[in-house]
Amino acid sequence: MRIGIDVMGGDNAPDEILKGTFKALAQLPAEDTIVLFGKGDIIEEAIRDRSISANGPGARIEIVHCSEVIEMTDPAVESVRSKRDSSISRAAEYASPKHPNRIDAWISAGNTGACVTASQMYMRRLPNVIRPGIAVTVPTFAGPIVLIDVGANIEPKPIHLAQYGVMGDAYARGILGIKNPRVALMNVGGEEQKGTSEIKLARDLLRGIEDINFIGYVEGRGVFDGDADVVITNGVVGNVMLKLAEGLSKGLFQAIAQQVLETDPELAIRLEPVVKAIYAKHDYHEYGGAPLLGVNGTCLISHGSSVSRTMHNAVLRARQFVLSGLNAIIDARLESIQEPAA
Repeated sequence: MRIGIDVMGGDNAPDEILKGTFKALAQLPAEDTIVLFGKGDIIEEAIRDRSISANGPGARIEIVHCSEVIEMTDPAVESVRSKRDSSISRAAEYASPKHPNRIDAWISAGNTGACVTASQMYMRRLPNVIRPGIAVTVPTFAGPIVLIDVGANIEPKPIHLAQYGVMGDAYARGILGIKNPRVALMNVGGEEQKGTSEIKLARDLLRGIEDINFIGYVEGRGVFDGDADVVITNGVVGNVMLKLAEGLSKGLFQAIAQQVLETDPELAIRLEPVVKAIYAKHDYHEYGGAPLLGVNGTCLISHGSSVSRTMHNAVLRARQFVLSGLNAIIDARLESIQEPAA
């Protein structure tokens, strides 16, 4: 398998990205290759600094020099079109089914909008997918759930949300191992009369899909109570919810730790391993990245603040996704769920 890495994407690039990638490489089968996209001199220096032997793991590393970088603040569509030699654009290009040196998957902690745009431009969509969506694994008190979409589609039509339900269901089954995922649509309340006309149309479409366990609406507070295994929403709500949860959980852990330390320093020392264990279970770094479901290939989008551990886990998760054959499953299941003719 050939897995591509955008070395230049993320707040901690390139050092943390490369560090995590090299760690993951040591765990990959001997026939697997890592393809690094970015500034060639930076990558080569990192390889030399880590004394990676040409006869060892280094023999399974390829470098694709990219002269440009898409920054986090760059406009997504314009940047992908104007910076064709950026690490994001080149990685997506190599992931195209038609590329002679095709990679099976690629990962980036860079500009999310650019990753989505480049993936659709070069990789295209699966034949039966109308709009791709980003599916994030969210740790909750009841276990991990799938939240889709978190930024790829900010104004989805009802048919898009219905397709997200099928994609999220397939991902929960194939990757998280949930046998019969409860699929729910995010809304302002659980009552039938609540929500916009678009939400109600999406609800009706989801109810008509026979092979998913659609349970109706879910409220924001119900997400972390484990009321559903797959939560469908638009890209704005999903993205805000995700970042709000990250900030809140981090702040709560810090506030609790500080209060215990001020109240009883000895108790704080005894509780430290417990707090760390709980934090680890609710840490996004453990999941590596979120797949852009619906594209004809595999693209994992990692958090902008990704560190070595994030990228290490992302490489392993990308490999798992490719081996799962999830794209073929998603495309087959969506064949009958198409937008009505005008």
